[in-house]
Amino acid sequence: MEDSHPAHADGASAVTTEAKPLQTKSLADVADEPDQEQTGPSDEISDVQLYSLSLTDPDDSSIDLVKSGDTPYTSAKRFSDLNLSPELLECLDIEMKFERPSKIQAISLPTILTPPYKNLIAQAHNGSGKTTCFVLGMLSRVDRECKAPQALCICPTRELAIQNMEVLLKMGKYMEITSELAIPADSSNYVPVHKMPLITAQVIIGTPGTINKWIIAKILGMSRMKILVFDEADHMLSESGFQDVTVKIMKAIVKCNSNCQVLLFSATFDGAVRAFVSKIVEKLFVGDYKHIVVKKEELSLDSVKQYKVQCPDEHSKIEVIKGKIFEIGDKVGQSIIFVRSRDCAKNLHKALVKLGYEVTTIHGALKQEDRDTIIKEFKQGLTQVLISTDLLARGFDQRQVNMVVNFDLPVRYDKPWEPDYEVYLHRVGRAGRFGREGAVFNLLLDVDRDITIMDKIEKHFNVQIPQLGSWKSDKDFKDALKKAGGSFDALKKNLHGSQVSSSVAWHFKLS
Repeated sequence: MEDSHPAHADGASAVTTEAKPLQTKSLADVADEPDQEQTGPSDEISDVQLYSLSLTDPDDSSIDLVKSGDTPYTSAKRFSDLNLSPELLECLDIEMKFERPSKIQAISLPTILTPPYKNLIAQAHNGSGKTTCFVLGMLSRVDRECKAPQALCICPTRELAIQNMEVLLKMGKYMEITSELAIPADSSNYVPVHKMPLITAQVIIGTPGTINKWIIAKILGMSRMKILVFDEADHMLSESGFQDVTVKIMKAIVKCNSNCQVLLFSATFDGAVRAFVSKIVEKLFVGDYKHIVVKKEELSLDSVKQYKVQCPDEHSKIEVIKGKIFEIGDKVGQSIIFVRSRDCAKNLHKALVKLGYEVTTIHGALKQEDRDTIIKEFKQGLTQVLISTDLLARGFDQRQVNMVVNFDLPVRYDKPWEPDYEVYLHRVGRAGRFGREGAVFNLLLDVDRDITIMDKIEKHFNVQIPQLGSWKSDKDFKDALKKAGGSFDALKKNLHGSQVSSSVAWHFKLS
């Protein structure tokens, strides 16, 4: 996370990271909300042929050939098998310390990097290495002699955009490529869009509202755009997400360059969103395009152990946080407590502070600079427990998080009696990243609503989540954590990458 930076004399944000030779800066406007005009798929759009591959075992290397149309793509066993520059290969070895591609990387990177460039819908589990795929794709496609925007990555949150930029800066350390963050600025750094200079950075990473405003204001040109990436694409193109503004950005690019390569990455794609994504991309980005779909891996209990905790009332939930998370959970690294709403986050924070505990809380109503500080301190390990709305459910990467607590179960905004299965999967994915062990505790009120929602989650993922004997029992929590990580000592050692199995260590390095 970047430190704070001085502002221009006119009040514009001038966030420039001195990471040479790769450079980044941020000039962003305030609001980042999609427009309200509805955009939907056309009935005239033809069906798209999809090629599907199922990834059921991250260590399985049996898939050697992927076909898209008449073009064969051989999956990569080594990064050196790919069409990567010497600078990128050096950085993967020295800076990233990657040994070999993960399964999603081995299959998708040849498609991303090999002409003729194909559009891609990639779906694989959390922590499988998707970010590396599209960052390598963006860095590889940029013409370093052309000082204009050529690669664009769109993310649903400010936090995820900043995180992806950090990966880009690290992975492109030895390349002379410029980059820029397109995220909402805090009020102290606000500058009207019409006063901003023309964007000349070669790689842009940002949120949809800000990017759309830059396009409308004609400070972000699309004529040289070669590659368009959507991180957490299912949310970006769902009706409840950023569908309208995302489609507008697509159309703006197509006006200038319909041959732009489109990459869509997520851990979840429901049927409706996948169908819409396929059709809208095929309609807008004309040409002989095929989509390779890597299917979602099943929710695995091998590394992340999930538990149900029956609580008689809201106060007992707070007692669980106090007596189990603060006093037991701090022995196993960092924890994230997910709540349903901003009000829930504020109320839980207030209750814990009143009890004398230090806790950090993040939600969308906070000032941008406060959100940045909270994330920075958590990533640096200065804070152990973070309360969050679903702002951090998707894509947030912190290796030290070994425990997730669902203080409230995730439900659909339009149907609060129905679980939000995709959000649940993403929340679980914050623990046990990259194959390491972790635990998830679901705090349930002893009422029909919570019990029914949990039952639906179990049926949807075809899992049976064990229930702790008592929410009051230290022994039950300790036993659950031991099952999740072998022992407290083993869990703590896992945080530093030591004494882990070869398969777990492999995933840890391939983040």
